[in-house]
Amino acid sequence: MHFYVHRRNKNLNVNLYAVPRRSISNIRVVRCFKTDGLAEFKRARGEDYASSTAMAPNHSQRSKTLLDRSSKPMDGMNDFERQLQEFFAEVKSMLKLGNKDDAITLLQANYEAVKEQIDAGVKDMEQAAILDIIALGYMGLGDFVLVESLLDMMNEIVCSVKNSEPLLDSLLMHMGSMYTALGKFDNAMLVYRRGLEILENLYGKDSPFLVIPLLGIGKVFGAIGRATKAVEIYKRALNILETSRGADSEDVVLPLFNLGNLLIKEGRASDAEIYFKRISSIYMKIYGEHDGRVGMAMCSLAHALCAKGNVDEAISSYRNGLKVIKDSKYMALDDDIMEKMRIDLAELLHVAGRENEGRELLEECLLVSEKYEGNEHPSTVTHLLNLATSYSRSKNFVEAERLLRTSLRIITKSMGPEDPSITIPMLHLAITLYHMKQFEEAEYLALEAVHIREEAFGKESLPVGEALDCLVSIQTRIGTDDSKILMLLKRVLSIQEKELGYESEDAMITLKKVVFYLDKLGRKDEKLPLQRRLSMYRTKHKQSVRW
Repeated sequence: MHFYVHRRNKNLNVNLYAVPRRSISNIRVVRCFKTDGLAEFKRARGEDYASSTAMAPNHSQRSKTLLDRSSKPMDGMNDFERQLQEFFAEVKSMLKLGNKDDAITLLQANYEAVKEQIDAGVKDMEQAAILDIIALGYMGLGDFVLVESLLDMMNEIVCSVKNSEPLLDSLLMHMGSMYTALGKFDNAMLVYRRGLEILENLYGKDSPFLVIPLLGIGKVFGAIGRATKAVEIYKRALNILETSRGADSEDVVLPLFNLGNLLIKEGRASDAEIYFKRISSIYMKIYGEHDGRVGMAMCSLAHALCAKGNVDEAISSYRNGLKVIKDSKYMALDDDIMEKMRIDLAELLHVAGRENEGRELLEECLLVSEKYEGNEHPSTVTHLLNLATSYSRSKNFVEAERLLRTSLRIITKSMGPEDPSITIPMLHLAITLYHMKQFEEAEYLALEAVHIREEAFGKESLPVGEALDCLVSIQTRIGTDDSKILMLLKRVLSIQEKELGYESEDAMITLKKVVFYLDKLGRKDEKLPLQRRLSMYRTKHKQSVRW
């Protein structure tokens, strides 16, 4: 059972990290346009927005950890660094308040000013540092195409400067983080390693300042499937912090957390459980058992327990963790992380067969969204869909239909009748109506979804394939001509082979349907090669499972 979760763009936190650097001398005064006219260019020494997952206890914002302490402006910071810090803080504040237009105006004005300098042949660290803050701002806005272009400009500059340049290590950390977010792991590894080399030469191989590039490198290794190497890197970061800060220091939480998440992905849930229990123990010792950070650690522990198969124990840990977070007011009820944890627990309860309890949490999510955003706000659609999915699972299709029609009305009003986002509740409703034997309207909605997605994504796109698959199920039930069904199935198969792979599980399921209809229509010449392909896939799959 999958719950569709629409994530609002509030989860791109930009956190600061800095190391004590040599003072910067002979910096030119850089001026450019601000929103209210010509003024001193405001920038931030902005540091790496940490790549914590949604379940991370948001240490960088709420705990005085290594990242927080090192992010504070230092007494030795010069005017240029302070201007960077101020600019970064201003952009971050605008994004937090939802003033996207003002943020774009400010970022664009500064981009035009620094671009003018670069075109004039001035390509130094000052220009790279300005581009860095601008890129971080556009990351927060979700304009990844522009971020990639800015990274290319930054890379051209940093490749031509020596490792002794001030600000270079921090800038490399930001570039690594952005490259990782864009899925450009080779680029990320290069800049992280260069940053690590700089810091090792400055502070030695056991300095806490190495932790940030090490965590970045560990994340890249994890993303490219080199889990053993990632664990090795994370453990090095952990050992550095344990030696310099102490085994029970709050600073060790972030590498412990990264290790726990990675080990869950690698099927080593028991090992992950040890790390998450240690996080919980550290927070209890420092803050007491009723602190919100303890609650976050308990929710993380629940993931490991669930991965081990201890579902009831995982549910208990999740419930207790959410209660601690709520009672301590550690996090707002409408916080995205809080919302995700409620939905995760609701899904877990459904898996455990405790659907009524799961629905209570989903209803709570809907009530919170309506309270803070309004009854007809698009953010409520997520929760309406989740509730409808829950009711469909319990065969209460009447209530599911009501919720889905409400969600379709809200999203259509908000986004317009041709926006592809409306096809999500539209297809859900089509499936529900199919179960209610209202086939005519179900077919109409599925056809409409196909049309909208074709216009939005292209006729050979995976979203179109998903909608066609739904349409096939409906038309099969209403007795559509077999040859037309076969034609649609072949189209779905072609899309799946292109987008998911020639031997993907979805493609094989569709191939089986194609073979069935070819046999039904007596087209043996076409059937036999596809049947052999299906047989080869089954043999290969059995061998891989046995191995």
